[in-house]
Formats: sequence, C-alpha cells, structure tokens
Amino acid sequence: MKLFSRNASPSHSIIASFLVLTISLALANIAVGIRFPDRISEIPAGISNSQQLRTVAFALGSFWRSEAVFGCLDGVVRTTAGYAGGSKPNPDYRSLGDHAESVQDSELSLMEKEPRLLDPNMVFMIEYDPRLITFRQLLEVFWSSHDSRQVFGQGPDVGNQYRSIIFTNGTEESRLAAVSKEREQTRSKSSIVTTQILQLRTFHPAEPEHQKFELKRDHFLLQLIGNLPEEELEKSSLAAKLNGYAAELCPPRLQKRIDGKINDIIRKGWPILQEV
Repeated sequence: MKLFSRNASPSHSIIASFLVLTISLALANIAVGIRFPDRISEIPAGISNSQQLRTVAFALGSFWRSEAVFGCLDGVVRTTAGYAGGSKPNPDYRSLGDHAESVQDSELSLMEKEPRLLDPNMVFMIEYDPRLITFRQLLEVFWSSHDSRQVFGQGPDVGNQYRSIIFTNGTEESRLAAVSKEREQTRSKSSIVTTQILQLRTFHPAEPEHQKFELKRDHFLLQLIGNLPEEELEKSSLAAKLNGYAAELCPPRLQKRIDGKINDIIRKGWPILQEV
C-alpha cells in the first residue's frame, strides 16, 4: 500500500514519512530486549572536555548494529566502527587479516593486549564521559545486546570477525570485565559464555561507508541535520544519537525526546536539527 504518491506535496510527504517512522519505532520498542542501565545523567549542552573522556572498545557481531546501540546512551559522546585484535597493519572490510570488527567507546589509552587472536574482529570504539555513564553500565548494555554464548559468530553472521570480545584499557577494567563475565555466566550454566577479555593495543577505524551505517540509510534524518560532510558525521555526537534512533534502538525516553524534536521541525518548518 502506498502511503503517498509522487504527486503529493513535499510537506505531505515529510509528514507521512514521519508518521511511518514514529509508528515503526513505537512498535519496535516492544520487542527490543536490551537492558538499558538506570540512573544515567543527561549529557550537558556543551560536549564534554576531551581530557575527561574515556574510550572502550567492544566486539559483539556486526559493527553496524553495535554502533547504533551504544550511540543512543546518555554519556556516550562519539562512536566509531573499526577493527581490532589482529596483527594486520591496515585491515579493511574485505580483508580483515586477523583483526576483529569492533565498536570503540573512548577511554583515551590503548594498551597492549595479552593473547594474540587468529583473526581481527569488527569492533566499535565509544568515547564516553565517566561522570555521566560508567564502564560497568556500558558492560550491562554489552551483555544484553548480543548472545555471548554463541560460538564463532553472532546470529546469521558466522566467522572469527564476529566473535564476542571486551577490549580493556588496563588492569581495573580487565577486573571489572571479568567480574561481569562471571555474573553473566551465573544467569545460566547450561552453556558457556564465549566472550574474550583482551587489552587493546591498536584500533583501526573502518571505511567511511561503515560509519553511522543506520543513519546513512535514512535520508530524511540526514537532511534534518544538514547532510553533514563525512568527517563531521563520523565525529558528531548528534549523528551517534540519530544512528541509534534510525536503527530503532534508543531507550524509550530518548526515543520520545527525538520524536518531539522532529515533530517540532515539521510543525514549525525549521530545516535543521541541532541537538536532541
């Protein structure tokens, strides 16, 4: 069924698109099983001082979805999809060598890992403000966002590059990660948690087409933020949030807030969304 025709006015098309998006997201919130952490403070209007930010990297399957999950969290400033955990100097999506696909949350120091992986992982790096969200809270979202007991992949994605890994930046993070892994294992003893805990030595950002992947599929949202250049889009805190929104993975409170902002733009005719 067509919701609007080619002859519909631009304003009617925008409103129809917004209604479809809003209804879809409302239905999706019912099915999402992610455990979002409690008591996370709001991000202040001005982006946090970079000297106060930390980074952390996770691997939990495809980095397209993973980056979207964490980008929506209050306290997360930036997200970057990339590769880690291997020895190839310049891994890319088609030739990972022995790296993993990952997402990184920024904690500023990249330290030597211990075991050497056979293949690189798809990972993502998260830059976050520890005053607003803690490493423990990020771990909660990590565990609830994938199947840590699946061997050699995640869902339909099979291979070393999709395995579950927590990349840490020091002894204390390694300890906290180990404690959280033990706690996750106690939830069920019928299968083994396969997640590895490794110290991060290097992180290689993925190609531009893999950054903010879900947001780039939504041309309406891209237009709302002014079609940012690639470099700005990758580093944008707003883009990180909207990437999660586009994937229908935001916590309900943020989901509702973004819905309201978009509704205001449509109603008042403001062309650019500047913050959420």
